[in-house]
Amino acid sequence: MVVKARGQEQVRNSVRRQLGAVQPVSAWSASRQARDRQAPRRLASTNQLLRITRMKRKTIFVVAGVLLAALFSGAATMYVRNGDQQNVQAAAHNRKSLVRFHSPTIGNAQAPVHIVEFLDPACGTCAAFYPLVKKMLAEQPEKIRLSVRYAPFHAGSQEVVKALEASRKQGKFWQTLETLLANQSGWVQNHTAHVERIWPYLVNVGLDTDRVKEDMKSPEIARAIEQDIQDANTLEVTATPEYFVNGRPLPSFGQQQLVQLVREEVDRSLTAK
Repeated sequence: MVVKARGQEQVRNSVRRQLGAVQPVSAWSASRQARDRQAPRRLASTNQLLRITRMKRKTIFVVAGVLLAALFSGAATMYVRNGDQQNVQAAAHNRKSLVRFHSPTIGNAQAPVHIVEFLDPACGTCAAFYPLVKKMLAEQPEKIRLSVRYAPFHAGSQEVVKALEASRKQGKFWQTLETLLANQSGWVQNHTAHVERIWPYLVNVGLDTDRVKEDMKSPEIARAIEQDIQDANTLEVTATPEYFVNGRPLPSFGQQQLVQLVREEVDRSLTAK
């Protein structure tokens, strides 16, 4: 009976130990509620960190954008200043190769604005631009003058240039130039100039064509054309027409660009007074 009582007592003690290891329901519930209350706090803290991180990123992007804009603005200003300086330097350098005593010139010799045009009489674009240049000369005859230089790039064009130069000896250069440009389709074919087709047009101008043909052989004319070709190479003229206004080249090619550059130089001349 004593052994049986001890066995029952041991069982009861074992049960008590097991029950003692198990957390009471009320304690477990309280612990769970505490963790549940802390969870929103941790979530709020995480969201706050995310917001702060996003704000920092936005701030970095904004600052970087401002710095890039400032750098771009400074670079643009420096580029414009450098461009202006380069234009001034180019103008000073170009004058050495732009003005030659033999070049045909029209307009007031004292005009403050000097347009120098490198042309090829067989060039279709030269023919298209010439009325605009003539119009500017007519509108401001006291302010603008024009000098013509030759860049005979088209095949056969150099012989036509010789005829133009020969027409100067009869005092009809500008009439001959305008007539040849206006009737270009009659003597230029497939970008090739045919000098034998120009004579009827020169007769209409009133030239003695026999004399023109003889004068075309002049060494003086050959030297003048050679000098123009050398100057065109020095100035890196690669296409016609090429314009320089008071030594300044066109910033880009086009009729509006030419008008704008001439206007700038006219305004500059008025300001300088």
